[in-house]
Amino acid sequence: VQLQASGGGLVQPGGSLRLSCAASGFSLDHYDIGWFRQPPGKEREAIYCISRSGDSTWYADSVKGRFTISRDNAKNTVYLQMSSLKPEDTAVYYCAADDDSIVRYPPAPGDYDYWGQGTLVTVSS
Repeated sequence: VQLQASGGGLVQPGGSLRLSCAASGFSLDHYDIGWFRQPPGKEREAIYCISRSGDSTWYADSVKGRFTISRDNAKNTVYLQMSSLKPEDTAVYYCAADDDSIVRYPPAPGDYDYWGQGTLVTVSS
């Protein structure tokens, strides 16, 4: 069971990035997925979650209107499209999965059993 997050990089304020979270060893369509981020010196926080069916999503106020989540079960991948990026979005971004339904929002990191390795997003001019 592995999650591989990718797509991070250096982007200017106002720019866009798309992060991918690819799964191997299991089918993502049986798992609830969460995107978390951990800014330098701060705790890991949930920013966007999607249920296994895709019918239910949650997002943090800090990313409202700028980030969107989607999943492509055929590719076994979940995406986080980020636009209008701000310097305060700078963080290591993680994807996480759990085969139990996530029932509280925002979720805590401990609510997810499987984690990707993280991908660094730096927003700077």
